Amino acid sequence: MEFQYHGGNCITINTKKSRIVIDDNLKALGLKSITKPEDIAIFTTVPKTNPKARLVISDPGEYEVSEVSIFGIPTKPHMDDNGKPSSTIYKLQYGEFRVGIVGHIDPNISEESIEELGAVDILFIPVGGNGYTLDGIGALSVIKKFDPKIVIPTHYADDKINYEVPQQELTEALKGLSMEPKETISKFKPKVIDFSEGLNLIVLDRQ
Repeated sequence: MEFQYHGGNCITINTKKSRIVIDDNLKALGLKSITKPEDIAIFTTVPKTNPKARLVISDPGEYEVSEVSIFGIPTKPHMDDNGKPSSTIYKLQYGEFRVGIVGHIDPNISEESIEELGAVDILFIPVGGNGYTLDGIGALSVIKKFDPKIVIPTHYADDKINYEVPQQELTEALKGLSMEPKETISKFKPKVIDFSEGLNLIVLDRQ
């Protein structure tokens, strides 16, 4: 299993049998879409247009594809006037690795939702704040509820990205998280030993 970060909330997860693309809204951010026809595309909110992928998942539920188990639960989005759940948190399990994917959610996620999703080892979470998504403090609240071993931040300021709402610099967001990166790398290939060191924050360079 290998992870790469592409800006915004977009992540790719490569396994031996598939490539999973999370939240490829890159075109709307002034970047180029990376989704290919053979990919599995997952969205934490319903996309405005569906990409050309062999499978598109944008709703809560349970899915199984290419030896990856995908489980999504609905939750309240970060900005919502009517309180209806319209954002999905996902857990992906591949072999011994359990990966949590968080989008633009309200930080007050219920304990029932946490229990329903179950434990995760690695958690991807937005931190850019400014009223659009979780900031460092909100992200820390969610992290404490999930209690992962590795946290990877997404959706922070980048001079190549045209965000709808300007996002905080990663250094500023990390102040709210009260965490320092263990390392900054281009790709992350987790090993079981990584989960025995307590909570660590890893930063992935945008690819």
